[in-house]
Amino acid sequence: MSGFNFWQSPRQRILSDPYYRLRNLEEVAIAAALGQKIDINRASVDDWLRLPGISIHQARTLVQLTQSDVHFYCIEDIATALAVPINAIKPWEVLLEFRYYEFPGSKININRATVKELTNLLPAPTAKLIYKNRQQHGQYRNLAELQQRLNLSGELITQIMHQICF
Repeated sequence: MSGFNFWQSPRQRILSDPYYRLRNLEEVAIAAALGQKIDINRASVDDWLRLPGISIHQARTLVQLTQSDVHFYCIEDIATALAVPINAIKPWEVLLEFRYYEFPGSKININRATVKELTNLLPAPTAKLIYKNRQQHGQYRNLAELQQRLNLSGELITQIMHQICF
C-alpha cells in the first residue's frame, strides 16, 4: 500500500508514491538521483505539484500554456511563464526534462504560407520579402538557406526557428 508513512525514509516515500510532493531540496536531489523526471511539455498539474514551493495556481498556469501549444525549451521559459526570478526555481532543473515535440498545426510552413499567415509571425515587410523571394527563386530548403537568401539577422532566426517548418 502506497502513501505517506512518517517512519519511511524520504527515499522510500519518493519510491512508494509516484505523486509524492517533494518537500525540500534534499528530496529533489533524492528524486533526481533515483532517475525521476518531469517532462515539462507534457506535465500534468499533479506532476508540477511534486515540486517544492509551486502553487496550484502556478501548476495550472503551466498546464494551460502547454495545452495551448506553448513550448518550454529551458528553465528560463518556466521562470518567465510564472513571473518569478530564475533563482527561485533553478533547483528544480535537475528534475525537469525539456523534450521537444512536434504539435500538428502549430508551425507555419514557410514554403506554403500566405503573406497574411507570415505577417502573424513576422513584421509585414519581412513577411512580404519572404513571400516575394519564394515566388521568384523557389522554395527554401532549410533555415540556413532562408537566412542567407534574405540576409536575416540571427536574432530574428532565433525568434522564429521553433515556429516554422519547411
